[in-house]
Amino acid sequence: MLKLALQGMRTRWVTFVGSFIALALGVGLIATTGLALAATFSAPDRGPERFGKAPVVVKTSDLVRVDTPIGERTRTITDPAPVPAAVTTKLATLGRTVEDRTFPVTGRGLGADTVGHPWSVAALTPYALTGGRAPSAPGEAVATGDALRPGARVRAATPRGAEEITVVGTVASAGFENALFFTDAEAARISPDVDAVAVQAPADRVEAAVGDGFDVLTGDGRRRADPDPDRDAEALVSVNALLGTAAGVTGFVSVFVVASTFSFAVAQRRREFGLLRTAGATPAQVRRMVFTEAFVIGVLASAAGCSLGAAGAPRLAAWMVDAGIAPAWFRIGEQTWPLHTAFWTGLFVALSGVAVSSWRAGRIGPAEALRESAVDSRAMPVSRWLIGGAVLAAGLGLLVLALLDSPADLLKRKTYVTQPMLLIVGFALFAPVLVGPLNRLLTWLPARLPGATAMLARENASAGIRRTAAVAAPVVITVALAASLMGTTATISEAKADEARERITADLVATAGGEGRALPEEFLRRARAVPGVTVSATRSTGVTVLEEGVALVTSEAEAVDPAAHAAVSRPPVVAGRLADLDDDSIVVNEEWLTTEVGDRVSVWLGDGRTADLRIAAVLATGTGDNGVYVTERNAAGAPVDRVDLALPQDGADSAASVLGAAAEATGVQLLTGDRWVDAHYPRSSENTRLGLWLILGIALLYTGIALANTQMMATSDRVRDLASLRLTGATKGQVLRLVAVEALVVVAAGAVLGAVIAGVNLLGVWSALGLLGVWSGVVVPWGTVAAVIGASALLATVASVLPASLALRVRPVELAGMRE
Repeated sequence: MLKLALQGMRTRWVTFVGSFIALALGVGLIATTGLALAATFSAPDRGPERFGKAPVVVKTSDLVRVDTPIGERTRTITDPAPVPAAVTTKLATLGRTVEDRTFPVTGRGLGADTVGHPWSVAALTPYALTGGRAPSAPGEAVATGDALRPGARVRAATPRGAEEITVVGTVASAGFENALFFTDAEAARISPDVDAVAVQAPADRVEAAVGDGFDVLTGDGRRRADPDPDRDAEALVSVNALLGTAAGVTGFVSVFVVASTFSFAVAQRRREFGLLRTAGATPAQVRRMVFTEAFVIGVLASAAGCSLGAAGAPRLAAWMVDAGIAPAWFRIGEQTWPLHTAFWTGLFVALSGVAVSSWRAGRIGPAEALRESAVDSRAMPVSRWLIGGAVLAAGLGLLVLALLDSPADLLKRKTYVTQPMLLIVGFALFAPVLVGPLNRLLTWLPARLPGATAMLARENASAGIRRTAAVAAPVVITVALAASLMGTTATISEAKADEARERITADLVATAGGEGRALPEEFLRRARAVPGVTVSATRSTGVTVLEEGVALVTSEAEAVDPAAHAAVSRPPVVAGRLADLDDDSIVVNEEWLTTEVGDRVSVWLGDGRTADLRIAAVLATGTGDNGVYVTERNAAGAPVDRVDLALPQDGADSAASVLGAAAEATGVQLLTGDRWVDAHYPRSSENTRLGLWLILGIALLYTGIALANTQMMATSDRVRDLASLRLTGATKGQVLRLVAVEALVVVAAGAVLGAVIAGVNLLGVWSALGLLGVWSGVVVPWGTVAAVIGASALLATVASVLPASLALRVRPVELAGMRE
């Protein structure tokens, strides 16, 4: 049987080369994404950075620790308290101390997220001067990196207001921050609170001196005092999600394409299998031959794919770093298990893809095959009807169940990426019965126009249903994925923006230009001094709650003055009143377990204090941006990072002019409400777009392979049909136009089916948004869909015309006499 299979593969190599390429590429992509995914499982081991030369570092504890029935649970709080003056005084008696202060500095010419520190703490990193001198007077600073040189003057905004800064020195960048170092006295003036203290003293004596509520850090533990100590692990979260999604889509598309290719190959060889049965081969022998062919292809293609993956993974990692998706240090490790996984996955896909086809091949009877015509009389067996119906019902059922049970889940990436898969499979399984009517519908008018090309294309496509369905299937996948993924992300982004516009009633919104960065106190003073202007200052903080006794969950919260906030905002309250918010209460959203107005909930505030607060109001869940509200008293330590301003009806222009001057003087970004939403709610982030294009690129690549393979296989079986057309008087150009039109008709049918699948998915997302109280329009990515359909049409046309053109180089009489 092995010898027979190998001989058959050698004589029908065109039938198998596409399967080999598709499977090898699939294994290569799985190996590539697997190796990259494995590299995201652990961040590099880094020692302490800012305090690398400090023997002991003391800071206020920033963890909430809770004993639960399943063990201790911890959560980082958002606004740890500063180190009290009494503690810093006590530490000074133990040995030499260095007080660290960190505060935002914003200005033209400064890097993103620039922070300020006292100069004395620079020696603990250690930073060393590379030019100029140390600061010695107010208004002088040392800058990291080489963007600013000694002598440069910068107008910058700090928490105390606008500062005229002269750069008097530079230090080499340490890679983890953009910093300006001021004199210790100047830093204390700008930011009086002490964030951490480095102590030259034994750790045990320091622990005894500070007592509970403080972290005494030594060794590698000093990294917890670094800026964003978990940034390496957090940077890999999005990379992990992207690669996991890409690997899932690759696996799904490869299984689908390989199974479709094998199915079409078996359908093409019905006469061959019938002859084998006539010669005495049993059904089991036919099945074993088909399985043997798949096994040989699977082994060779998987081995080739692993080689491709090993070579492609470093290039993928480099591209992700260059595109800003992955951090600069991201590299492929030395793991080999992804290669083993990819190899066995490829072999499993090959054998699974041929399982159903081999069963069908074994059921072919000698007489049935020998008297079979070129017209596909039975496009789908009963088993395919049953499986397709079950898959389609499951996809639609899960969509309806999600809408009824938890519509918010449909807005999560994992759901809206995987949700279309069942629908794609279900519709694709029904492709043989759906493509025929679609072809007749799409060609109804062209077939009635003068000329025979459209009519012949219609009849040929209707006669070769298996070929038509095999060509349409990859187009269905690509169009459905493109419209579903791009459309869903754009729709959700637009809904978030619409929701934000609905909430904001302020005329102007002031921010410090960076996420969570503190606004200068000077701007607040000047804004409150403008007659008739309502000023609502917002402090971003966090509130942690213990859910079901086992899980600590932190929600983003805003600390506001209820009366002022009501004048500049319209939050979606579904129960209670925002005006009832006070220091003893909290406003929650519907995602919380406890949502009855008047009930009390125990929470940890942003500074780690515990509080038992009454629920004053409940907000709708919406798209997930409706957070929690507390008062300013319950957000100690959180700086003001946003100010909403309502202008008076009389004198609005003059008030806006005064506020604009105040913003200019203090380095604050002042925008209208609509412009603020446009700036902070873009359609989708650059990383998200790149990630989606990576996924669509994989699908489109597979579409090209499947189209080329199927068309080559189909053309090799149609040489006599093409010769018959030539013998009836058709020119070579007319025959090639016919072949091209057939391909375009089939692509159009696949595009329609893909659009229907995408429409169902987008309708589900729109319905989920409506159930969450956000009535926003569906955003259809027409440009992306058109590009995908155009690329599919071009690939299908080339893949059909090129082999047909090569076949027509032989004389028609010789082609007509060719045998299989």
